[in-house]
Amino acid sequence: MANTRSDSGAEPVSGLVVVDKPAGLTSHDVVGRMRRIAHTRRVGHAGTLDPMATGVLLVGVERVTKLLGYLAAGDKSYDATVRLGQSTVTDDAEGEMLAEKSAAELDEPAVRDAFRRYTGDFDQVPSSVSAVKINGERSYKRVRAGEQVELAPRHVSVPELIVHAIRRPAPDLVDVDIALTCSSGTYVRAIARDVGVDLGVGGHLTALRRTRVGAFSLTDAATLDELAELADPVRIGMDSLVERLFGRRDVSAEQARIASNGGRLAPEERVGPYGVFDPDGRAIALVEETAGAARPLVVLRPA
Repeated sequence: MANTRSDSGAEPVSGLVVVDKPAGLTSHDVVGRMRRIAHTRRVGHAGTLDPMATGVLLVGVERVTKLLGYLAAGDKSYDATVRLGQSTVTDDAEGEMLAEKSAAELDEPAVRDAFRRYTGDFDQVPSSVSAVKINGERSYKRVRAGEQVELAPRHVSVPELIVHAIRRPAPDLVDVDIALTCSSGTYVRAIARDVGVDLGVGGHLTALRRTRVGAFSLTDAATLDELAELADPVRIGMDSLVERLFGRRDVSAEQARIASNGGRLAPEERVGPYGVFDPDGRAIALVEETAGAARPLVVLRPA
């Protein structure tokens, strides 16, 4: 089968695919599936989801892989279930049980108050079994090799955390259904762990569904099976993506040539990154104005 191609047939389509990731697959597994679906090796993802997690995973195809760092930096929203009364090695249901302590005496006001403390800005120690790098190696690899790992706290922001329901699946356990919006780099597993510590009974995550990353939500997403049925799975092309996220500046053919060679353009007194578009309406580069010039951050279509 031929590669997925642009309308001109001249090159593989560059764009974004919003995948509704199923449970049981790693983010890398999703990339592997998308390589087969889009018929290209140049595929990557923005913002890792754990295997047990489901929901929005942004996947870049071809030249959009250059923008993944910017896509991953957006804030995120989740639905989650936290189980109080048990703690695990990974702070989620996939890890070995570390301890159990009855949560039978916990009342609803105490539980709600504990979660309320994790709204706002605070320092968080990531889960040790995570993708955080220590001297170039992922933390989870060191933990699985038997090392004791201590990660430095990082500043995170949780503008909103709502407790939707408090349930008792067993006499000694409490399940709490929450929804939250948080900054990039926030670990929902770590919130489950820390709330459990604060309440003195331990806690871990039993379900996690990402409902939004930046401007993209579940309404934009499709499952891998649905994408595999499409003639063109890349539903958000690079040009429309750049304009949607960053805005556009239309330039002359000569200015487009300069930008496509990594050159600087005259500034327009704009704040933040924006897209430069050639006379044919194609996104050429992502630029930012510093030191009196619009300087390329990413060249999307090199000369």
